[in-house]
Amino acid sequence: MPDPALRTAIKNGEFILAPGVFEAISALLADREGFKALYVTGYGTVASALGLPDAGLATYSDMLGRISTICERTTTPVIADADTGYGGLLNVAHTVRGYEDAGVSAIQMEDQEFPKKCGHTPNRRVVPLEDMLRKIEVAADARRSDDFLIIARTDSRTGLGLDEAIKRGKAFAKAGADVVFVESPESEDEMKRICDEIDAPLFANMVNGGRTPLLSADRLKELGFSIGIHPALGFLAMGAALQKAYADLKANGETTDAIDLYDFGKFNDLVGFPAVWEFEKKYAQV
Repeated sequence: MPDPALRTAIKNGEFILAPGVFEAISALLADREGFKALYVTGYGTVASALGLPDAGLATYSDMLGRISTICERTTTPVIADADTGYGGLLNVAHTVRGYEDAGVSAIQMEDQEFPKKCGHTPNRRVVPLEDMLRKIEVAADARRSDDFLIIARTDSRTGLGLDEAIKRGKAFAKAGADVVFVESPESEDEMKRICDEIDAPLFANMVNGGRTPLLSADRLKELGFSIGIHPALGFLAMGAALQKAYADLKANGETTDAIDLYDFGKFNDLVGFPAVWEFEKKYAQV
């Protein structure tokens, strides 16, 4: 079931800072830090699970399996990327129910044409506004709990301009979206205009190396955003750390002091070995 804490935090005007997670280890580590939400990134999940780009190649089933594991192993409310809803209106309804049953607290769906692409890459195209409004209506009707939030994203800024993106954002809110997400504004002034003109809780995407300026949580809240995600932080940090570690091993034939490793004992705790050892003490024959 969705966690009501996310809706309550937004209603109370709290700012929600959410790191991107993409598989169980990243989720377990982020869950310990006390964030108000975790964001399951489609880009990172597809790259981690399939080794492929975020270009509409992952299926609903590919994503749901990973998302279900993350929700099961964490206690923090989860916001999860659902791309375009994985198909037509019936698929949208099925996706909403599946994500909600998995324990997701907020689903993010966008107005791109299929196959979709990462929101900070070129050549994205969007569906007619009326088609996306229908998806929002279906998503709102399909959810079982009002604590399950619908985040509606428009990718129209890059191809059609900011005026169109704001127009769509306003329409999304009117259609029943709980949170509006205008993807990839290109300046702080554009971000301010989004907040000034759209009367709804708003979502900011802080992508390291992306099209949007990286602002602090305090500044995002000051502008008027309700949620700020850092979807790429985890997998970019992992990529840098693994590249350095593997290169060190190849160059030296062993791991040197140049590599900072997570303590093995603490990692055992992270993944739950103490519970296994307690079980063995109680039940296993020795």
